[in-house]
Amino acid sequence: MSKKINFKQYGMVIALVLIAVLFQILTDGVLLRPINVNNLVLQNSYILILAIGMLLVIVTGNIDLSVGSVAGFAGALSGVFIVSNGWPVWLTIIVVLVVGGIVGAWHGFWIAYIKIPAFIVTLAGMLIFRGLTMAILGGQTIAPFPGNFQVMASGFLADFFGNISPAVLSVAITGILSILFVILDYRARKKQEHHDIEVAPFAFWVAKIVIILIALNGFGMLLGAHAGIPMVLVLVTILAIIYHFVSTKTILGRHVYAYGGNAKAAELTGLKTKQLVFWVYVNMGVLAALAGLIFAARLNAATPRAGTNFELEAIAAAFIGGASPAGGVGRVWGAMIGALVMGILNNGMSILGVGVDYQQAIMGAILLAAVVFDVYTKSKGSQAT
Repeated sequence: MSKKINFKQYGMVIALVLIAVLFQILTDGVLLRPINVNNLVLQNSYILILAIGMLLVIVTGNIDLSVGSVAGFAGALSGVFIVSNGWPVWLTIIVVLVVGGIVGAWHGFWIAYIKIPAFIVTLAGMLIFRGLTMAILGGQTIAPFPGNFQVMASGFLADFFGNISPAVLSVAITGILSILFVILDYRARKKQEHHDIEVAPFAFWVAKIVIILIALNGFGMLLGAHAGIPMVLVLVTILAIIYHFVSTKTILGRHVYAYGGNAKAAELTGLKTKQLVFWVYVNMGVLAALAGLIFAARLNAATPRAGTNFELEAIAAAFIGGASPAGGVGRVWGAMIGALVMGILNNGMSILGVGVDYQQAIMGAILLAAVVFDVYTKSKGSQAT
């Protein structure tokens, strides 16, 4: 069996580690202080959620420019329902998520069945739901939310275990996750070998496992040294695991990638491509609404400008994480890593006092570099064949 190292597969993980180490040095250790690590998670949670949904949209060869406005609209609805009208938190969450699904269905209908380009439909959606957000809030901020709503964005897992310290709980959970990761990754490697699929040399695999375990357990210790594991991190992790499983281990996931790789061929093989694209946008709408709820809970307010530029950050996270503009390529964990890369860059540059204008310029250059890299590797691959 031919064995080689797939550097493209691990490139973003290596980049994430190197960026974190670089800013840890440049900020004199401020970046990885426990309180700042917790803030990194809390500040980027909504982008991580949006990146998951955006990854699937991009894999189908489409785009969604409306997710920031939809997130802002969801936050506005939650403010009106909970603060202004006294609705229960659980009922508000359910209703807002359903509304998000309806919004996604609206976009999916025009894109999948009427064949209007996704760029146009979602651009219109961005304007429509930004306007509706300002209309229902009357241009005013609604606040504050009750504590049981805020907890989903600012609460910590240790709050549920009164007699266990955050440090012990964090270390225990990351330790269990480490064991599960090693077992599952080793089984996946053996399965690939059994089916004569190329795998990296064993020494490289061991090195990869060691680095990941050090990073994972170090991350857990940093979280535990402050207040423990944020509730929103648990939510994001569960979502990432579910969507990774669906996208890689189910027929639905294979259909999404098949459609993104070659839409006409997928349709000729009998795939229900219209329904597929429709439900991808429904899913994006639900996740955008969830991100909006998380953001409103963290901000403790529903504001007319909430969600501004969220769509750009979600799109950039997916592309930086390895998604292809042509569709058919990308992984959930890659999008998550892309979002973390952006979060660390933004946080590190803020600590160093870099202006927002230069931060945006740098992020734009990184996004362009990620797409150029994708185009370059594809062209090299086609030349090799």
